[in-house]
Amino acid sequence: MFLVGLTGGIASGKSTVSSQLKELGCPVIDADVVARKVVEPQSPAYRLIVQHFGREILLENGEIDRQKLGQIIFSSPEKRKLLNSITHPEIHKEMFKQILLYFLKGYRYVVLDVPLLFETRRLTRFLTHTVVVYCDPATQLSRLMQRDGLSQEEAEQRIGAQMPLKEKRGLASHVIENSGSREDTHRQVLRLHTKLEDSMEFLVIRAIAVAAVAGLGGLFLCTVRLLVS
Repeated sequence: MFLVGLTGGIASGKSTVSSQLKELGCPVIDADVVARKVVEPQSPAYRLIVQHFGREILLENGEIDRQKLGQIIFSSPEKRKLLNSITHPEIHKEMFKQILLYFLKGYRYVVLDVPLLFETRRLTRFLTHTVVVYCDPATQLSRLMQRDGLSQEEAEQRIGAQMPLKEKRGLASHVIENSGSREDTHRQVLRLHTKLEDSMEFLVIRAIAVAAVAGLGGLFLCTVRLLVS
């Protein structure tokens, strides 16, 4: 099994592409979903976030108010870095557990849907392919303002807090152009899926894993025999 990183920018359409991949039967691990899981009340990350950001960021039911926390971190690079240092290790641990499960089920590849894939670079060395969902800046701004009900200034601030899509595009091995229609995007996703499904790269990685397991098994048996003798 090999890993495919999927990323984009805020309101670029990454969620649309992720959903289309799921519809095609691709296993997708969504870092945003994992991120919500690891900050559930009384989790280690939750307690650290409340400790550093105060109880003012909590809803009445005790859960973290993601909108309020988002307003804080988007206006302060230092606080955004602090939040990432708390949540990213927990997110990566949970994602690894899910990757291992898909590996045991025999999937050829798994898609890691990670918004800050190139910003943090912590996962890129484990990826065989990287995919960026791109749209032109004017479309991105318009979509974000309409989706979240933001003013132009607020939307520009949130877009500016991320690496520019043009820069991400230059780092990716595949690009899904999402400035047009949903049908055009779907055709590109289908072509990408077909290419990944036809790839034989998973065989090399699986062979290495099997060899490693066999080696450990042999070492264990040798140890047992020595102890018995």
